[in-house]
Formats: sequence, structure tokens, C-alpha cells
Amino acid sequence: MATMFRVCFLLILISPALAVLCNPADKKALLQLKQDLNNPYLLASWTPDTDCCYWYTVKCDRKTHRIISLTILDSVPYTNFSAQIPPSIANLPFLDTLILHKLPNLTGPLPPAIATLTSLTYLTISWTNLSGPVPDFLAQLKNLQSLDLSFNNLSGHIPGSLSQLPKLTSLRLDRNRLTGPIPDSFGYFNSSPALLLSHNQLSGRIPASLANQDPTGIELQRNRLEGDAYMLFGPNKTTQTVDLSRNLLAFDVGRVEFPTSLISLDLNHNMIYGKLPEGLKAVDFLQMFNVSYNRMCGEIPQGGRLQRFDVYSYFHNKCLCGSPLPSCK
Repeated sequence: MATMFRVCFLLILISPALAVLCNPADKKALLQLKQDLNNPYLLASWTPDTDCCYWYTVKCDRKTHRIISLTILDSVPYTNFSAQIPPSIANLPFLDTLILHKLPNLTGPLPPAIATLTSLTYLTISWTNLSGPVPDFLAQLKNLQSLDLSFNNLSGHIPGSLSQLPKLTSLRLDRNRLTGPIPDSFGYFNSSPALLLSHNQLSGRIPASLANQDPTGIELQRNRLEGDAYMLFGPNKTTQTVDLSRNLLAFDVGRVEFPTSLISLDLNHNMIYGKLPEGLKAVDFLQMFNVSYNRMCGEIPQGGRLQRFDVYSYFHNKCLCGSPLPSCK
């Protein structure tokens, strides 16, 4: 009996502490955010009589109990989540992760309130119907390591100010409606982020300044880019994936020194000419390779991994020959 009494007494002492884990200001901010998002079913667990550290989609810091992560993901498309990102998002100043994903009825532009979340290291707003420009104010988020605004309806030019993000390791702006050139300032990132800018309407030449960068990957496919792409390559780079397919690029591939770190190289559907360089034989870990639908000529270098790819990786060129294509005459 005495033991049971002590256990009950301890539970009474502990339970108030458990009830107040959630910071009152954060709880108030989340309830306001829920209201501004039109009280979606996804946030049904957000009720005033429960601890916000245990709400669905929310994560608290274990020591401070401030809200540090908010992930709103609609796993059942086309539910009743219909809203714009409200200014009240700014009332969560300790957020280091904000993810809004697969919310097809999330509309409107990116609000300036996002710029006040200066603790953010991961910002993902993807697979929504967000529209308007990629705003300059994102450059104020100096702690960002990953910025993902893919699969939206964003339009206009890419702001060069994004190069002012000193810690960025990944930039995803793919599958939007962005136009204009790749900013020259992207050659001056401190951190050489992976650049995923594919499936837009980008035009002009790839800036020569990108020769200064050494990203793990660069995806520029399905745009309207012209001219040369030599600056993306080089013997001292450690880039692993490059996809430049379905553009208007025209350069002599024989003058390119490809990094031996390449795992995937896709140049199909351009106007690239010249002979494939012998240096490609030294790319030991190449797993995907496609240079079809170009204007290349000459014998495919024999050796390395180049004969592991079938004819479809090479066909529809001006006069490429040699295995796996027919032999040169």
C-alpha cells in the first residue's frame, strides 16, 4: 500500500510538468496557424486541451521545448486542405525545418513572413500550386542548407541573391515555370550546392562562372539553354551526376575533360558535336550514359565502361561508329 501511495504521489508531481512541455507562445502560434489554414482535417490533433509537443506534424526541441520542426504532408491528395501560407507562420521563430509537401490546394505566393524564420536550415515547399516569383527575401535565411521549391507553379527569373546563402548544399527549383538565364552569381556560392533547375523555361547561356563550382550534381534538363557547357566539367571536379538533356546546347564534346567521379551523364537531344574524348574510358563508375540525338562523329572510345551501354545511348548522331554501334569503315 505504501509503495502504491508513493507511485501515485510521484505521478501527481510529474504530470503537471508533462502538461506544460509546450511553450505557450508556440501553442498559441500553432492554433492561429491552424485557423488561418482553414482548420484542415490534417491538423485535427491540434486542440487547445492537449500538449502541442505531441501534436501530429510537430516536433519540439528536447531541452527548450520550442517548436523546431513543422511538416505538413497530405498523404491523401485533394482533401480539404485549401489555403495560402499565412503571415502567422512567422510566429514560430525557432523552426529549423519547415516542410509543406503534396498540398495541391496550397496556393498564392511565398509570403515575406518566411524571411523572419532565420533559424531555418531546411525549407521544402513542393508539389503545391504555389505561384508568383522566387522571392529575393529568401537570401535572408543565412542558415539554410536545403531549399526545395520544386513541383510548383513559380514563374519569373531566378534571383541571383540566392548565391548569398553561405551554407546551402542543395537548391531545387525544378518543375516550375521559371524563365530567363541562370544567374551569373551562381558561380560564387561558398558551398557549391547541388543545382536542380530542370523542367523550366530557362534560356540563354550557362554562365562561365559555374567553372568555380564543384556540386555533387547538376540537373538542367528540359530547358532552352544554349551554347557551351564546358564550365560544368573538369578533371579536378568531383561531380557525380550531370543531366543537360533536351536543351539547345552546341559545343565540341571532344574538348571537354570529364571528371572521373561521374556516375551519370546525360547529354541527349542537343546539338553537341565532335568526337567523344578518350578520357571517358577513365570514368570507372559510370552507370548511366546517354549522348543520343546529337551531332557527334568518330569512333566511340573502346574500353572502360562505354561498351556497357546499348545502342540507344548513342544512336541518332551524325556519324558515331564503333561498338556498340556498327564498326567504323
